[in-house]
Amino acid sequence: MTALAVLLAVVLLAIAALHLAWAAGSTFPAASERELVRMVVGFKGQEHMPPPAAAVLVAVALAFAAYVALALASLCVWPLGGWSLTSAGMVLAFVFLARGVAAYLPAWRMRVPQQPFARLDRRYYGPLCLVIGAGFTLLATGTMA
Repeated sequence: MTALAVLLAVVLLAIAALHLAWAAGSTFPAASERELVRMVVGFKGQEHMPPPAAAVLVAVALAFAAYVALALASLCVWPLGGWSLTSAGMVLAFVFLARGVAAYLPAWRMRVPQQPFARLDRRYYGPLCLVIGAGFTLLATGTMA
C-alpha cells in the first residue's frame, strides 16, 4: 500500500503544480491561452482560462487528496479519527471514479465538446481519473480491515 500511496501522491501533486502554474499565467503545454482552454477546459465557446483563484482551489484540493493518500498508508499523521480518514478516502474514490466515468458519457461530451479536450479526455484524463479512483478505493478499503 505504501508504493500505491506514494505514486498517487506524486501524480496528484504534479497535477496540482500544473494548476498553480496556470493560476500564475502559464500556458504550458500549449502555445497560447486560447489553445490551452481548448486542451484542458473544453467548454463550448469558452475563450479564457477560469480565474486564477479557481485553479488555486483545484490545486489545494489535489494537494489535500495527496495528503489523504499518504495518510491512508500511515505515511503521515491524520489529525482526526480513523473513520474520517476512511471516509475521506472513499469520498475521493467516488469523486475520481465519477469524473473518470463522465469522460465516456454523452451528457458530459455535450457539455465539453471542444477538441482537442474531448479526445484528450477520453484518451488520458478520464482513464487517469479512473486509475486514481481505483487507487483510493484500494487504500480506503485497506484501512477498514
